[in-house]
This record gives sequence, structure tokens and C-alpha cells, in this order.
Amino acid sequence: MPEKEKEQVDWYSLSVTLHKFYGGKIETIPKVPVRRIKDFAIWYTPGVAEPSRRISRDPDESFEFTSRWNTIAVVSDGTRVLGLGKVGPEAAYPVMEGKALIFKFLGGVNAIPLVHRNRDPEKFLELLEAVEPSFGGINLEDIESPKCFYILEEARKRLNIPVWHDDQQGTAAVTLAGLINAFHIVGKDIRKSRIVLFGAGAANIALYRLLTKYGIPPTNLVVVDSKGVLHPDREDIDKLMISHPWKYRIAIETKGGGLPPGAPIEKALEGADAVVAASKPGPGTIKKEWVAKMAKDAIVFAEANPVPEIWPWEAKEAGARVVATGRSDFPNQVNNSLVFPAVFRGVLDVRAKTVTDEMAIAAAEELAKFAREKGIHEDYILPTMEEWEVYPREAAAVAVKAVELGLARRTTTYREELERAEAIISTARKKYEELWRNGYIPKPPVDYE
Repeated sequence: MPEKEKEQVDWYSLSVTLHKFYGGKIETIPKVPVRRIKDFAIWYTPGVAEPSRRISRDPDESFEFTSRWNTIAVVSDGTRVLGLGKVGPEAAYPVMEGKALIFKFLGGVNAIPLVHRNRDPEKFLELLEAVEPSFGGINLEDIESPKCFYILEEARKRLNIPVWHDDQQGTAAVTLAGLINAFHIVGKDIRKSRIVLFGAGAANIALYRLLTKYGIPPTNLVVVDSKGVLHPDREDIDKLMISHPWKYRIAIETKGGGLPPGAPIEKALEGADAVVAASKPGPGTIKKEWVAKMAKDAIVFAEANPVPEIWPWEAKEAGARVVATGRSDFPNQVNNSLVFPAVFRGVLDVRAKTVTDEMAIAAAEELAKFAREKGIHEDYILPTMEEWEVYPREAAAVAVKAVELGLARRTTTYREELERAEAIISTARKKYEELWRNGYIPKPPVDYE
């Protein structure tokens, strides 16, 4: 067994031990003063009746009088969990709990895991509509394709709060940020370059949408699924129109990126300036000789986990100049945790009614700008999760964009939201640090420093 795989097995064992020891990763605690029994007359009956009456007259007042303004649901049916596949809602729960932990620690957002058995898309949507009054936003997670596309599109139409699918928008936004800076490094104009999207699942279909909204002509893009290039003359194009309209739309708009119908997958990479792979784990899913045929100073994003589609050193040996993966133990990790806590911080603070691709692009541009100010190079195109100062900046960019688009219930400026987000996120982190320092969070039973 390779050394890295041995390390991975150790992390699995450690995770099992610690999950059982702590009995989960999150809890709720009061945020208001309770000094004596009489305080409950304010927080509960009889005092609570007046906020309820005001909310009854205007439901939007719920964002002012309750924790709804800063609370979201992390919702999954457990049909496509973290590379594990269809493991079910109970098995999805620890993943959703982990997401909730990140939301709080990096975004100051209260997130509630909500796993369920409604696998039928319409029943899934009915559930979201039913619980909407409890939350200020919905984060969809780990839902099988192509169902995830329909659920996201319909939920954004039906609900009057932001709905975000992190496997789509989150991964797409952080990838766009990485691409922006990678193209800066190689000195090419991203809007005039040829980019291959290798894999046509949730992440790359959302990335396609963001890239075209960012100004890249569809015909500059080549999108590849397991059967080859998406092309209007592909043999199964009529079936795709019914079974997967999102792939069908890409095939029509890109015209196959100028390739002939039936072109082999490796042909797509010839002369390409960049490839973004979000497909099946490698190694060898993308071959070294394919990268060698890409344009000079090629950009390779191999985002599959736990093993990227091509090892970074192989891509470099084949001529790639900038390489990114989804792993933290290699340079340039493409991690959607750089995006989703900040996006929700921004939309919640302005009480946004939805979250759009324009807001995702605003987050991506701010993320890329932060890294450039730090000083980008071939092994640093994105910040890391430890550089928490980036999150308030992204939140401010997203909040301002929501206001510009007329989708916010509350107005703000970049400076106002930056200060608000910094205060909320830093307070959340300080509360945790105090709990840890004072022993209210038990020390783990094993040392893993």
C-alpha cells in the first residue's frame, strides 16, 4: 500500500474514534442572557407573543425577531455523498454536520443538517417549500445527477430565500477564481482561450454556466462526458434532450467546441489552454500524453478526490505550467469551503431573496483578487481556508451584488458589510476559542497533532 494511502487509512480510523467520542460535531446553545427564571417571561411566554403578532402581520419581520436571519438548512437525500455514492440519509448526516461546522467557523452561519428520504424530485421540493419559514437559506448537498439540476432550478423559482447547491455553484465559483489567477500567471486572456471541461456532472455543468456568464464564448469551450464530446450531432443527442436537457443545451451552444462529431476524448485536449477535470478519480483518467498535446503553458485542474485524474507531477512533466487539485496535500487546492460560508454570510446579511450566478462570480472575483494581493505564483493561485480574512471580503462582494440586482431586503455598502461580516465571523471563532480554552469542549482521547 502506498505511503499516502496508509496515512488515509489512519485518518479514517481516527475519525471514527473521534466522531464516537464527541457524539457529533455541533450543538445549539442560547445566545441571550438567562440570569433568572423571570427572564423566560421575555424569551418565552408571555413576552414572546408580541414578536409573534408582528411577524403574523408581516412574515419578513421573522428575519428581525428570530434567528432565521442567520440560520440555514443543509439538505440532502444521501444519493451522492462525498464520492461514497447512494449511502442514504443517515449516512449523509455526518457529512452535513461537517458542513454545518464549517459554515459556523468560517462564516458565522448557523447551519442545521436536514437529511430526508424524499428521493422523488417533486417530494424533495415540497419538503423545501414546507420548511422555508424556518430558514434564511438552503444549502443543497450530495444529490445525484441529473436530479440535482432540476431541484436547484425549481427551488430557486419556488422559494423566496437563497437556495444554493454547493456541488454545483460552490465548486464552480472556486474553480473560476482559480482559473482567473492561473490565466494571469500564464499571461493569457481567459475570454479568448480554449478550455476543456472534462466530466459533465454537477460541478462542470455549473462551471460552464459561470464561464459563459463571465464572458467566454460557448464555442471556446469543449465539454466531455463519459461518452465523448458533447456535440449537436452526437448519436444520442435526441435522447439527451429528454433525459439530460442540461447536457443537451451545452452541446447545442458549444457546437462541440469546433470538433467533429464522434471525436475521441483525447482530441479535445489538443491545443487547449486549460482543462478542468471533475470526473472519476485517477490516476490515469487523464493521460500524460494528452496533456503534452495541450497549448504551451497549459493549465490543468484535476479535482477528483481522493486521487486526482492525473498526478500533479505527471501533468507538470507533460508541460503544464499551473496545476491544481482538490487535495490539501498538494499546492493549489480547489476547495469549495473557500466560497460557501462567505456567500451565505453575504446573502443572509442583506436578507437576499435568492442567490444568482452573478453573485457566485462576484465571490470568485473577490477570492481571486485576495490571492493576487498576497502575491500569486504557480503554486499559489487561491487562498487557503486558514486565511480567514478572505471570507468577509467575499461576503461583502456578494451582498453588494445582491443589492445591485434588486434581490436584497436590506441595503448595504461594501464597507458596511465587510465590517459586519468581520464582526460576526470573528465573534463565532472567539466563542469557540473560549469554549476550548476553558475546557467546555473536552480534549480528544487521542493526540493527533
